[in-house]
Amino acid sequence: MAIATRILLAGAALAGLAGAPALAAGKFRAPEGCTVYQTVQLHNCQVAQLYRCDGDAAGDQWTLYSDGQGPFYLSRIDAETRWVDSYDLTTGERDQIAEEADPASFSTLLETGRDSYDFTTKSNSGEVRRYHGFDELTGKTVVIDGITLDQTRFELTAEGADGERIYHRSGAQFIQRDWRVFFADREVFEGSDGDRREMAEGPVTFAAPDTPGYLAAEPEYDCNSQMTDAMPLPGGAS
Repeated sequence: MAIATRILLAGAALAGLAGAPALAAGKFRAPEGCTVYQTVQLHNCQVAQLYRCDGDAAGDQWTLYSDGQGPFYLSRIDAETRWVDSYDLTTGERDQIAEEADPASFSTLLETGRDSYDFTTKSNSGEVRRYHGFDELTGKTVVIDGITLDQTRFELTAEGADGERIYHRSGAQFIQRDWRVFFADREVFEGSDGDRREMAEGPVTFAAPDTPGYLAAEPEYDCNSQMTDAMPLPGGAS
């Protein structure tokens, strides 16, 4: 899909929000009233823009993911990394959090070393999905491009409204304590049709304002070997 088409779809998906992300001269431009605090280059030909907006609830933040063809996924989480809102920018599908039997809690993860979650989302097409699983600190930390990250172990199962499993994901992720965000690392994806894939989509470089690579719109790593085929999920489901 051409980059221009991706951007048009992004605009359509974000209609009704206070502004929409855009690309200008190879740089990402956040919506009015929003500020990008990190641009993160990821493995598997992805780049993420992490930003916060003045008009949002305290602790809310957004992440826009782009691949070699342009923006493809936008997510909004709150201070506890609860899945508030997400957009598939290739289809216009929007998912919002609905019922929560066990809300995700970043605070609980930091305080106890483990957090479980069980919640449902509903899309603008009416599809309902249930997500349940856990995140667990391993006690290990790593430093990537000067940023200290804690490693986690996780499992996540997605089910349809009928209770049938859609997919199961398991493996390792990272958290950044001060930013209150998750990043992918290495995981195994198992679909209901028997499809099984191993993925590595962890961070490679971080760029804060006024540093090289800040607001870069193009991914830099692994783009000649593999394009992304797994949609990131916010919070502990990333």
